[in-house]
Amino acid sequence: MAAHKLPAARDRRMILTDFGELMAARMRAEHRTLAERWFDRLLNLLPVEAREVFPTESLLDHVPALIVEISDYLRCPEHDAIAANTAILDKARELGALRYDQHASLHQVLREYQVLSSVLVTFVLEEMERLASVPPASDCVALVSRLHQAVDVLSQATVETFVALYTQTIADQNGRLEEFTRMAAHEWRQPLGALQFGISLLGRADLGREQRERTLAAVERNVQHLVELTQKLEAVARTQQNGDNPIVQEVPAAAVAHEAARQVREMADARGVDIRIADDLPTLTVDVGRLELAFVNLLSNAIKYSDPAKPERYVEIRGAIDDGSCRFDVRDNGIGIPADSLSMIFQRFTRAHAERGDLPHVAGVGLGLSIVDDCMRAMAGHTHVHSIEGEGTTFILNIPRTPSAH
Repeated sequence: MAAHKLPAARDRRMILTDFGELMAARMRAEHRTLAERWFDRLLNLLPVEAREVFPTESLLDHVPALIVEISDYLRCPEHDAIAANTAILDKARELGALRYDQHASLHQVLREYQVLSSVLVTFVLEEMERLASVPPASDCVALVSRLHQAVDVLSQATVETFVALYTQTIADQNGRLEEFTRMAAHEWRQPLGALQFGISLLGRADLGREQRERTLAAVERNVQHLVELTQKLEAVARTQQNGDNPIVQEVPAAAVAHEAARQVREMADARGVDIRIADDLPTLTVDVGRLELAFVNLLSNAIKYSDPAKPERYVEIRGAIDDGSCRFDVRDNGIGIPADSLSMIFQRFTRAHAERGDLPHVAGVGLGLSIVDDCMRAMAGHTHVHSIEGEGTTFILNIPRTPSAH
């Protein structure tokens, strides 16, 4: 051991005039080694697999790039310099988006930056030992302070992105829940009202046999309608939770339109409205539950606002294919919509003819068309309307023939 005795500490000390410059150069030179060290420590601390942290090779460059930027900040620590570097902050934000997509916890995100800070400070101490350098205490404090400041700025950018995406998810989920609640309440109301009326009739002692049988048949139809409606709304709820639910399937639009027509046939017969479905409707891959719900609401709307003064009353569904999208026209010859109401009819709780006293048979709270618009938006489609008061209305639905991949 005596032959390898190191020089006295006083002889091997090296007083550096620019300690930060030296550490910055060393950190830049070893940035990939430091990233690997960070990665190894992270895997030891967190219950994740390596592929869960960086699922693609391109993302492996993020942390080394952050370390390079931190080293530059140590070399030129101008006030808020790192906070003004858009490119490196974008990389930090991309990490936030990545962790969000991977369903990481906020604890994991914060812990990753804590590990990074610890790895870099440890590296500085190791370099001081390796170089046998003893810089002024003020230089050491300033350097470590700048390290923590740089990591904090990048951590804040990552966390803000992560939290913003998480908050938006909560808002979207609340919005979908509200949409589903409105949709369910609106669609259940009519058959429940019919059931309530039928049950009150059945309780009457003076009800004749023929009328009793008709009432029982109507009650049975509305119970079946409620069962089917509940199943469809359940399917809509599932699609809101999972984008690749099997409800999205290739289907002939004519089959969906005929099913929608079947559901409103009794109402149409009572008002003398003929439902016409074109034979050449296209086939498309679509959320069947939502398309059917849109058709049901548009047919129901046309029947409710049919013109009793016209000897022939009808509503028809026609379709065509246009540049990869499907167009459906739901056209009627009803009373039409006032021009000053056209811009508002898709708003919730809006009824274009709410003030008309000559339409006592028309009930509702103005949700049907907003549900149509909600369904179309959820299918990446859009809705237009053309109407002439006294002549009729056409609703135009445009839907991608095949949904885009997510």
